[in-house]
Amino acid sequence: MDSVHLSPIEFFQQAGPVGKAVIILLIAASIWCWVLIIEGIVGVARMGGALRRWRRGEDARLFAPLLEAGQAASARVIPDEGTSEIRQRVVEAMNRAARGVIKNTEGGMANLAVIASVAPFIGLFGTVWGIMASFSAIAAAKDTSLAVVAPGIAEALATTAVGLAAAIPASIGYTRLGSAVSSSAQELAGLIEERAVDLVSRAPSSKQAIETVSKKEAA
Repeated sequence: MDSVHLSPIEFFQQAGPVGKAVIILLIAASIWCWVLIIEGIVGVARMGGALRRWRRGEDARLFAPLLEAGQAASARVIPDEGTSEIRQRVVEAMNRAARGVIKNTEGGMANLAVIASVAPFIGLFGTVWGIMASFSAIAAAKDTSLAVVAPGIAEALATTAVGLAAAIPASIGYTRLGSAVSSSAQELAGLIEERAVDLVSRAPSSKQAIETVSKKEAA
């Protein structure tokens, strides 16, 4: 029995206009998915390196906006403000700046979730359309032989495969990268708490608050 080997290009060429449109759309989604995954990996690696440098006390250019926000908040002098209130204000300012850094690190990660959830349904649409094409061919030829139904079934299976090829990496990438970003965000929050203590201890408003408390106790 002779075997027939069809390449993906031949599957595409044999598909109908709707099937070709679905396949092109899913291939574009798959390429976009890998672009987003690579972008996310680079962003997570950059943030991880910055966290390691910041933990060692070295300058981390990525977190410069956080330090600027913390220094600006600690430099403000508010009368009768306690040290704990100054520290809370500095932490809040640094956390607001940190949200911008984390958002830039995430990049288009949310789009991975969209691809992971939508791509299978687009592939399913192509599957249903291919099966409908097979039934139309049966009705037109009044024949149920494999030669009549094979093109439509092949189109249906091809769109299903391309849909899964786009959805599976997107789902894995979104889960893994999301977990990595969440872990880095928690580590960053801890470092912000530590740096806030240093900034508050050197802040003029903090020294003024300590002097005020000392005068009250002496009186």
